[in-house]
Amino acid sequence: MYKTRITALLRKLKLMHYSDRMNFYYQKYRNRSINRIFKEKNPDVVLPPDYMIYESFQMNYENYFNDSLDTAKWLISYFENYISLKNIRLLEWGCGPARIIRHLPKLLDNTCEIYGSDYNHETIGWCEKNISGIDFSKNNLEPPLKFPNNFFDIIYATSVFTHLSEEMHYAWLNELKRVCKTNGIIFLTTHGDNCKPKLSADELKIFESGKLVIRGNVKEGHRTFAAYQPPEFMRKLFSEVEILEHSTRSPEGNYIPQDVWIVRKK
Repeated sequence: MYKTRITALLRKLKLMHYSDRMNFYYQKYRNRSINRIFKEKNPDVVLPPDYMIYESFQMNYENYFNDSLDTAKWLISYFENYISLKNIRLLEWGCGPARIIRHLPKLLDNTCEIYGSDYNHETIGWCEKNISGIDFSKNNLEPPLKFPNNFFDIIYATSVFTHLSEEMHYAWLNELKRVCKTNGIIFLTTHGDNCKPKLSADELKIFESGKLVIRGNVKEGHRTFAAYQPPEFMRKLFSEVEILEHSTRSPEGNYIPQDVWIVRKK
């Protein structure tokens, strides 16, 4: 609760970006030894600039590369429950510096076409120069994407809606539906019930009433812009698609898993 109050004060004073930058330098210093060891052991692994890594998850090379390989395998374990993974087109919307998507060409059948899109143009520029086997493209904070209607069999986004306003929730879901094939699936993660302990008393009332909780006063889409999605809100958002799965995984130590939502375009 103390941390929540401090964060609220920083938002009010418009100091969140400054605080976030300080956290980046702190993590970079704290992890300097393990990051150096990772580079020594993995000289052939191409890594993005440090702040890109931090923005995508943490300032930790091991987490960026090896833990993300586990995440890619975890995603595939969900996908294969609902759709064939041969001769498909797959999009990671909000791919960042390819933390997850860079592993997919080695994990999926070579008949698959893999695409990544992100609103951070600098990040996409790095991906295009350094990651092969994937078609990368830029998008903006608001739709549209560059793709035609009914193009993808699978679209996934991990912790992207968690940084968007309510207006953008609806705008982007409509856009993802547009580029998804009929019977294609969309996989999303959200800040669900596991995140309730992070909320202030006033925020918790909003969340429990089934409404979206927004922590703004910063640039939308940035990691410091936070959205918390109660299941009731998500079900309303998904009123025009078929909900295939909603799961809330149990926390493990300090790790607070996001909710998983898988929907099918009708």
